[in-house]
Amino acid sequence: MSAQALRNVVSRRNRPAKAPLSCGAIVSTALHILKRDGLSGLSLRRVATALDTGAASLYAYVANLDELHSLMLDQALGAVTLPATRRSRWRHRLKALLLSYFRVLYEGQGLAQLAMTTIASGPNSLRIWETLLGLLKEGGVEDTKAAWAVDLLTLYVTAIAAEQSLRRESGQVLQRVENALSAVRAEEYPLVFALKEALLYGEGNTRSEWALDVILNGIAGGQLPPRTPRDPSRKSGARRGRRKK
Repeated sequence: MSAQALRNVVSRRNRPAKAPLSCGAIVSTALHILKRDGLSGLSLRRVATALDTGAASLYAYVANLDELHSLMLDQALGAVTLPATRRSRWRHRLKALLLSYFRVLYEGQGLAQLAMTTIASGPNSLRIWETLLGLLKEGGVEDTKAAWAVDLLTLYVTAIAAEQSLRRESGQVLQRVENALSAVRAEEYPLVFALKEALLYGEGNTRSEWALDVILNGIAGGQLPPRTPRDPSRKSGARRGRRKK
């Protein structure tokens, strides 16, 4: 090799060293891709490419894309603000926590849709569950009701965040509903015709506040179904069963 050729050789040691691969780096990179490209643009291959590695390397840290989704959601939920004082009533503190939960999902691109398809079970999620259970028990809700209520409340808030995220992105969902109601005829749909203004009335925050009160009143006053022998071959929890792919 000539002297000129030797001078033109670029040593690989001159390249910037790659950051060491870790579960935290994978999750953070995946959240960045989610924010930029949405849930449909997220894949293990794209995460691996962003980290300058092969997709197979990720399997040493995450079992599959579903596990990565769960880890991503849990890390994002670290931004949820938990009530730090007992000066206000338990309902007010519970609603404030759920409002913070909603904002985290709504303000993060793709997070609400991610939360509709996976269940986070890491430390941030567990802190939220622990706080919700404590607030419900403070309100006199018995143990089983409180446990089921955590799932019901977070699922409701997640659904609202997903719906409003869709409206924000499309800008036409509610308009289609308004157009459909304006064309309703009294002789065909008398109740819808009579109540079409009420069906559209109320700001999102007002409706959400009302809905949470309805849910909490039902939790406090509702009756649990009778216990039945558990079939060990079936997983419990309607939410987990519904989300299983």
